Amino acid sequence: MDAPRWSAVDAYFAERLAPDDVALREALAASGQAGLPAHDVSALQGQMLALLVQIAGARRVLEIGTLGGYSTIRLARALAPGGMVTTIEADARHAELARGNIARAGVADRVDLRVGRALDVLPTLEAPFDLVFIDADKPSNPDYLGWALALSRPGTVIVGDNVVRGGAVVNAASSDPNVQGVRRFVDLVAAEPRLTATAIQTVGEKGWDGFVLARVGEG
Repeated sequence: MDAPRWSAVDAYFAERLAPDDVALREALAASGQAGLPAHDVSALQGQMLALLVQIAGARRVLEIGTLGGYSTIRLARALAPGGMVTTIEADARHAELARGNIARAGVADRVDLRVGRALDVLPTLEAPFDLVFIDADKPSNPDYLGWALALSRPGTVIVGDNVVRGGAVVNAASSDPNVQGVRRFVDLVAAEPRLTATAIQTVGEKGWDGFVLARVGEG
């Protein structure tokens, strides 16, 4: 198996189970034209996030890392009635582009976009959130997990993206701060008695990666 085959399989399933509509395609195109990094979740990953929101019956969702707003749109569309996605983006230029994408998708009334460094914004938020999606700078993942827990309740779902790093996560001696941030994040998840968690590896148009899925219990 190789990357082209992985991408072809992703395309096969996405076309049938999670097709991008005009608003989602336009969001990706606008992000690409503006030179944003191609770090958006795939269509299938976005659909997975939407399903998790629906399974959890989430009304309050926290997203750490907006980028161009593609995943934000997927999350917002899946909300229970009256729900809200609070999404945090450090880069003002990215945030402005995301606002336009979100508005064109018709979900601006369900999105509260905060601009600023996440570790400065998180202390200002009101708990609890029903689902937290962590998809920002990996060296800060341990801190993001701490805030996710502080802003959670029993039953809150926490998703940490991009944890496999093409297999580099197993290299304890890695000099890559992204790898070390993920490793510390995983260690903290494993040590936290309130969390029940798993890790799922993925291959597809985004290469070899994966995510940690956790649920907050009583503590």
